[in-house]
Amino acid sequence: MTPDEKIQKVQELYADAPEVGRVALKNGLDNLKRELAAVPGRQSAGRIGARQGRVSELTAIIPLEPGGGKRIRGLLDVLEGNFKGADVVGTLHDMRFVLLEDDTKLLFCTTYDGEWDAYIDDFVTKIPNSMDILFCNCKGWPGIRSPVIKDYLVKNQVTADAWYVSNPNLSVAEAHRLEKVGRALDEFLDKVA
Repeated sequence: MTPDEKIQKVQELYADAPEVGRVALKNGLDNLKRELAAVPGRQSAGRIGARQGRVSELTAIIPLEPGGGKRIRGLLDVLEGNFKGADVVGTLHDMRFVLLEDDTKLLFCTTYDGEWDAYIDDFVTKIPNSMDILFCNCKGWPGIRSPVIKDYLVKNQVTADAWYVSNPNLSVAEAHRLEKVGRALDEFLDKVA
């Protein structure tokens, strides 16, 4: 679709929207036109998931075993947000764990560099015990080393309908390198000043 066709479609979709939405669309039409003109189009992360540039997303909603929510919540509380062990994966931008529906389901979201299959292979080879400690609480979890693990994940994964990446062409390794360069530059400027 051309940007003009997309605008027309959005206007048709919002013809019967609540007034606040219709007014916002009218007032924000110029911004929306600019955004639609810049949209690069959807990309696939491989087997499942979306990708923007070099960064891909994985979103899964997984039912939990009885008591699984309690164990996951307790583990996450003990970890206090410390997932530094995941740095060994090397391509992991971020992860989110959200317990849903009275702790009966886990929403797991992550962003990473590259293709889906390679990302899952990294978990299998680099942090298998950490994966099994956390995800053993999920119904039907076969174990990260199982030959059916990828099928299990695909069954519980949903591709994001929409997703934003601030720096889609910046890998984790490049982000770390830029951070180091920035610190070194700040130190140098402090010494010069």
